[in-house]
Amino acid sequence: MNSSTLIQKIWNFCHTLRDDGIGYGDYLEQITYLLFLKLAHEYSQPPYKRDTHVPKEYDWTTLRSLSGSKLESQYLKTLNKLGKESGMLGAIFFKAQNKIQDPAKLSRLVQMIDGESWISLGTDTKGDMYEGLLQKNAEDTKSGAGQYFTPRALIDAIVACVRPEPMKTIADPACGTGGFFLSAYNWLSGQHPQYELDKKLDTPKQTKRQKEFLRDETFHGNEIVPSTRRLCLMNLFLHNIGELDGEPSVERADALLTQPSTLYDYVLANPPFGKKSSMTITNEEGEEDKDQLTYERQDFWATTTNKQLNFLQHIVSMLKPDGQAAVVLPDNVLFEGGVGEKIRRKWLDNCDVHTILRLPTGIFYANGVKANVVFFDNKPKDGKVHTKGIWFYDLRTNKHFTLKTKSMQLNDLQEFIKCYNPVDRHKRKEAERFKYYKYKDLIARDKASLDVFWLKDDSLENLDNLPPPDILQQEIIDHLEAALNAFRDVAAGLPVSKLEN
Repeated sequence: MNSSTLIQKIWNFCHTLRDDGIGYGDYLEQITYLLFLKLAHEYSQPPYKRDTHVPKEYDWTTLRSLSGSKLESQYLKTLNKLGKESGMLGAIFFKAQNKIQDPAKLSRLVQMIDGESWISLGTDTKGDMYEGLLQKNAEDTKSGAGQYFTPRALIDAIVACVRPEPMKTIADPACGTGGFFLSAYNWLSGQHPQYELDKKLDTPKQTKRQKEFLRDETFHGNEIVPSTRRLCLMNLFLHNIGELDGEPSVERADALLTQPSTLYDYVLANPPFGKKSSMTITNEEGEEDKDQLTYERQDFWATTTNKQLNFLQHIVSMLKPDGQAAVVLPDNVLFEGGVGEKIRRKWLDNCDVHTILRLPTGIFYANGVKANVVFFDNKPKDGKVHTKGIWFYDLRTNKHFTLKTKSMQLNDLQEFIKCYNPVDRHKRKEAERFKYYKYKDLIARDKASLDVFWLKDDSLENLDNLPPPDILQQEIIDHLEAALNAFRDVAAGLPVSKLEN
């Protein structure tokens, strides 16, 4: 069975559960629990005979032999027990809950998972199936899952520019469902879609040691949301990253709280959007509250509650002296004054910020996002100014995308990849959408703003050049959402007034 047929089969069952009020995210979590148990069972059988650390009375064989209320009771016991285990097992089942209240439907789902030999499907099919489910979940805008899912075409283009090398470490301090890790894995294993688009690229040949390093030692992430971390770990595992009986490569911790103890060769990331840093605290009753955070870090250039600026400073601190980063950042990081300007100037001085890709609206699942990809290299702290100039690629002006009718594809980013010139970025040439600005000219701009444009918006001069109505409508929504988000950030920083009796 190919991945598209499998995705459809599994996803069709979700529509049945929707009638019971079970959302896409809840369904995906139940799939994750059951699929992990089934895979653990298959690995425990000949010829593998691996110790999966799943207690016998809570394994797949026990679960699939039951039905009705006995199945429901056993499922609850299994989720509770496995969530207290160590390693990958405990990470997958951490605070797991049964959201399927109808035992008959739970039994059908168990039977559907049991009906496939998942190991024999191959990594591509299993991985594509799960990625497909994650994307469908992200498309459900009401669930909010889209904020943890970066468009894969954009990620693939970023990785095709960075071209990570084997036997080097890759980190993501806010890894969501693991998109950057998967794309980097595909690049290093010769499965990246850019190899098909660019015939000049040589498909890498891996040694045994390189394969082991890629599976067990390359990737290091953080994801503070337990349910998203669970989906990420399962996504990586199905793509042959990590071991069933090993330690999880993604920590469930706020990456910003402490200075990193390990430095990395690459950081690829799309930190969460929204300017204010906050910590969500869940009490024993499941009620949530958010406390605004100001991170006091001795290694930061400045103290701020701005989450984006904190992530930028943290990512710089994660890099080895010659480490490379590619980070998705919102527009405010490029132009904000005050502490934003101070951090930006330090960033340009301490790192070689060499490329900024201005992204169009309509490509993210979260509305109101106006963002950029910033490529930079860390440099030694020697007091020198390391940014000589920045190349800007404008993919925003006169470019129109929507998630449903005209989604961004990797082909849409081929011109940028060519201009980036991954083979030797020091031999670039200017083009209509690709311009170079010297450091001295950028630093002389008001607030050292990097919010640079030079192309004219054709629709402002000629109504015939307006995009189609559906795209225009979405762009208006995106602009309004961006404005609302900015107002919310301002409101969040205002003191709370108290009414007098």
